[in-house]
Amino acid sequence: MSLQSDERSLPGPPLIGALLRIPWEEVHRRLLDGLHAAGFTDLHAAHLSVLLYPGPDGLRPSDLAAQRQTSRQAMNYLLGQVEELGYIERRADPADQRARRIALTPRGRKAGQVMRDTTDELEREWSRALGQARFDELKASLAELAALVERDGRVPRG
Repeated sequence: MSLQSDERSLPGPPLIGALLRIPWEEVHRRLLDGLHAAGFTDLHAAHLSVLLYPGPDGLRPSDLAAQRQTSRQAMNYLLGQVEELGYIERRADPADQRARRIALTPRGRKAGQVMRDTTDELEREWSRALGQARFDELKASLAELAALVERDGRVPRG
């Protein structure tokens, strides 16, 4: 292999996906650590997809699956586990008795509050590390991108 082909195989600086993924992995790890420290040791990493913001409360399982970009079968499997652990209940939909809606239990609400508190602490740490102005700009930019994606299903091409 020539030196020229070796240079082309180097990955280069991280692209936006990695730059978003690396902090997200830290958020995910910290959420799980915070839950475990608060006594929610029965929750595993996969269960977080059920409980993440904006939370499952009031959603149909199929809507939560679509929101989390997973199959209905996979989501129902996770919902069954989280329900068995006492964090959610699946109840009849008052508008359609054939459908079910997810409801957080008091235990689920407590876990959600721990997740919120853990994230707030992580944001304070990152704000100190980056400086308040830069952190506020980062959050504002990410919120703007999130709104574009939610509105259009993707970021519009310029």
